[in-house]
Amino acid sequence: MKSDPFEQQLRRQPLRDVPPEWRETILSAARQAAESPRPPRPTSNVSAWRLLFSTLNSQLSTLLWPAPRAWGGLAAVWLAIAGMNLATRDTAARISGSDPLPSHQLLLSLKEQERLLAELIGPHEAPPETKSKPAAPGPRSQSAPQTGSV
Repeated sequence: MKSDPFEQQLRRQPLRDVPPEWRETILSAARQAAESPRPPRPTSNVSAWRLLFSTLNSQLSTLLWPAPRAWGGLAAVWLAIAGMNLATRDTAARISGSDPLPSHQLLLSLKEQERLLAELIGPHEAPPETKSKPAAPGPRSQSAPQTGSV
């Protein structure tokens, strides 16, 4: 394995000791961190929900990072579609919820429409039935007799 000149120079330099005042500061901070109690895990439902949403947020931001504007635009389009769907569903329910005509009145109106249609078109005449003779069967396709020299 070939190393570059900078790595070779680093290998040649002697390691220095950490200054004693730094060493004591670093070790005391490590001791305090080890002795201090860890924050308790969330036990209430509110804290659990916050933890869940925080985890979900971090996962989604990692997933959507390559193109956040495109994903945000797609989410906005879906919200607009859902909003229009809810808005039109309410009007359709109101329209279909109107009282239908009673069946007797409906039948009378249909008969009136048929009568008016018959007046406009005229009497309904069936076309005369003409029976045509079936066509005589033609010759079967067979090879034609060959005439010629041998």
